Amino acid sequence: MPVTDRARELALTAAQAAADKKAQDIVIIDVAEQLYITDAFVIASASNERQVIAIVDAVEEALINLPEKAKPVRREGERQGRWVLLDYVDIVVHIQHAEEREFYALDRLWKDCPTIEFVDRDMVEADSSGVA
Repeated sequence: MPVTDRARELALTAAQAAADKKAQDIVIIDVAEQLYITDAFVIASASNERQVIAIVDAVEEALINLPEKAKPVRREGERQGRWVLLDYVDIVVHIQHAEEREFYALDRLWKDCPTIEFVDRDMVEADSSGVA
């Protein structure tokens, strides 16, 4: 069973919120066929602990402001600011310091799962305006 429409909406909203805070290497992985506990992982990197926390805050704000509000049922790792996990049941958001991202390699662990395309709206706007 593929990712649900609700999970797709949450994942894309979370990814855009992360992109708005300059997260790097944003990936959405459809794990619905592999896991029963969630439909998708959103994985993003940050260059330092302060940015990890800023991205986490932006993701939470974006998802709570959706017409059908979403709050995480679980939040882990915020104290260290190296890898914060936000569990929204339908999706799990992983915001990782770049070093943790490289070390734990979640992308490689789930490489057999399909990804959901995400394009940062700022990149689309820049392309359409002719600005490089």
